[in-house]
Order: sequence, then C-alpha cells, then structure tokens
Amino acid sequence: MTATKTDTARAFRLTLTPGRGDTYGLVIEETYGDNGHTLATKVLTTTAAQTGRVVDAVLTAVRTSGHSTTALAFNRKRPIRLNEAAGVRLTLTLMATQPITKHERIRAVVAGVNAMSVEETYYWYAKCFGPGGGRARKALRVLLADD
Repeated sequence: MTATKTDTARAFRLTLTPGRGDTYGLVIEETYGDNGHTLATKVLTTTAAQTGRVVDAVLTAVRTSGHSTTALAFNRKRPIRLNEAAGVRLTLTLMATQPITKHERIRAVVAGVNAMSVEETYYWYAKCFGPGGGRARKALRVLLADD
C-alpha cells in the first residue's frame, strides 16, 4: 500500500486506555488523512499515573481542539482527534515529563512547554523524535526544570 497525497493536515489521535478505577493512560498517534483512509503512527504511550500528573495539559489539548472536557471519560472507546498544534504541545509535555518523579520539576516542565510559542514546540518536537532524540529530551528537561 502506498501513501497518497491528502488535503487533510496532520493531526493527532488521542486514545484512552483504562487504568484502575476512574483513571486512564493515553496512546497518542500522529495521523494523516480522513474518512477511513487515515495513516497513523504511534508516537507515545503513557500509563495512568503518568497521565494523572499532567491532566491539566491533556484537558487543555482537548479543549483547544474543540472538544468538551467530558470527552475524557475513562470508559471512552473512540479516539479523540486533536489539532496539530495541540497534539504537538501535549506530546512534548508528556514526553518531557515521563521520566521525572519530582512534582515541582513536572510543574516546571509543564509551565515551560505552555510558555513556548507554537514554533518552539514544533522545533523541540522535531528534535525529540529525530536522530539523537534522547539527548534532545534530556536537554529540554534541563532547560525547563534543571533536571
């Protein structure tokens, strides 16, 4: 199967994975296309504990993409479509905070990513997934939280 050009911009798809009780983890996929012809690549998976630490960033991404926050029900089966900028910002936040355990550092990283311009988030997103992505993620954590 070959990829074909589409008129649809890149977007992200957020799928909730049930945790214990009313908690949920996330699977974030980068998508291209619409109407059953969507190409998707898994970008990031988080546990319920990791998601709970940055739930405000998740809520913001959902709201920014035009959805009600009630779409984040722990038993939701259908994915939530996020616009490109919100998906990049959320993925960057989750990626940078995953290995951190100290709450003040997590808050610093979340605040730092939220303070970035759209262009800065795209830059760091590309760096974190490109060659040497692990070093770029570490550099981002050091920049934002002295990790």
